[in-house]
Amino acid sequence: MELSVLLSLALLTGLFLLLARVCPKARGHLPPGPWPLPFLGNLLQLQRGGLLSSFLRLREKYGDVFTVYLGPRPVVVLCGTEAIREALVDQAEDFSGRGTLAIIEPIVQGYGVVFANGERWKTLRRFSLATTRDFGMGKQSIEERIQEEAQCLLEELQKSKGALLDPTFLFQFITANIICSIVFGERFDYKDREFLRLLDMIYQSFALISSFSSQVFELYSDVLKHFPGTHRQVYKNLQEVITFINHSVEKHRATLDPSNPRDFIDSYLLRMDKEKSNPHSEFHHKNLTLTLLSLFFAGTETTSTTLRYGFLLMLKYPHVAERVQKEIEHVIGSHRPPALEDHSRMPYTEAVIHGIQRFADLIPIGVPHVVTKDTYFRGFIIPKNTEVYPILSSALHDPRYFEKPDAFNPDHFLDANGALKKNEAFIPFSMGKRICLGEGIARNELFLFFTTILQNFSVASPVAPEDIDLTPRESGVGRVPPTYQIRFLPH
Repeated sequence: MELSVLLSLALLTGLFLLLARVCPKARGHLPPGPWPLPFLGNLLQLQRGGLLSSFLRLREKYGDVFTVYLGPRPVVVLCGTEAIREALVDQAEDFSGRGTLAIIEPIVQGYGVVFANGERWKTLRRFSLATTRDFGMGKQSIEERIQEEAQCLLEELQKSKGALLDPTFLFQFITANIICSIVFGERFDYKDREFLRLLDMIYQSFALISSFSSQVFELYSDVLKHFPGTHRQVYKNLQEVITFINHSVEKHRATLDPSNPRDFIDSYLLRMDKEKSNPHSEFHHKNLTLTLLSLFFAGTETTSTTLRYGFLLMLKYPHVAERVQKEIEHVIGSHRPPALEDHSRMPYTEAVIHGIQRFADLIPIGVPHVVTKDTYFRGFIIPKNTEVYPILSSALHDPRYFEKPDAFNPDHFLDANGALKKNEAFIPFSMGKRICLGEGIARNELFLFFTTILQNFSVASPVAPEDIDLTPRESGVGRVPPTYQIRFLPH
């Protein structure tokens, strides 16, 4: 027998023994899934379309709950409304841990309200919820802040005089200014060059985090981190945002008045001072910086991206925009700005906004969870600290709940009488203990910004509706809509 054949057999035997020794122990009583190769995991089962399309194809074979190896580590994937709800709501505590995203882990390192775990997470979440609520209901309510920002936007759109424009940064500015008013105690002018650059850093980072290269990095980050790539650009971008945050914190510290906290940062600094003698306090500078990054990033990019998708859909389906405008005229008229109390009398508009959120499918594979202990789930045992991916897209496109799951269709959210109806599969903010911290603010922003714009403007595109392409620019952890040009034509 030739030496090359002997070497090949020896290599295959070695791989088999390694597989037999490592994988069964690792799999334990995990849900079924494709058999992994050592180190490579289930690379051979992953499609060029990325993680989401690969998971949905594996679901066809293995069902709603299965295990896939992303590189050497097992991840339990949950598909469908029922499986996600059973885990995140019915067994909420067991599934309340937060997993990591390899591309931003060097930045967050388990700190800040979104990526913390255990008591750190509980402490930061309680503080963040209470403080954002206080400053959203204080001297100026969140509704008034959004209404004022909407008027600033109207002035900016009127200046365009119906010219074609890319709405990306305008939508970023208005959403960023709402979270900034709560967190930093100020809003920024639409021509502020420094702030415009920061928004560009956030926009670029969201696109890069959602790219195919970032999904590959998620599988093999231990090796790929040593080479140039998308991860280094994301790190550089977010460090620039952190530098801005730290400068703001320094200014707050220099002007802090303990008797009159102005915003989230002041409140946190006062809590830091109160607990400075506690060596185990979670109120320290690193948690402040990364909580602010999380609030700033999520509070800006998610809602602005939804608005971008929303107005692209209005260009694609002008009859929907016209019907929304008729409802606005009937309920609100043209002589006062929209208010939050209007939404209960505007079921079609609410259904359209729900439809936009469902179609935008902003975080399709969900932010990773981990189980906090060995967890019994649907007949399987998921070992403590195993990552879990709740595939939100599989709920938002669940054919058992949506008659036309792949189409933009506001009727999904209306009953036979035209009233808004609840849909259990509508979970764009996820669910359970890790549900999006800013859900309430985001809902208010979407309603007030969307209705204020359509109250005052019609929208037009240089592209015929039937030729408008809705295909996302990136689809990974997040979905980024294509860039487009739009005209805002005053009524």
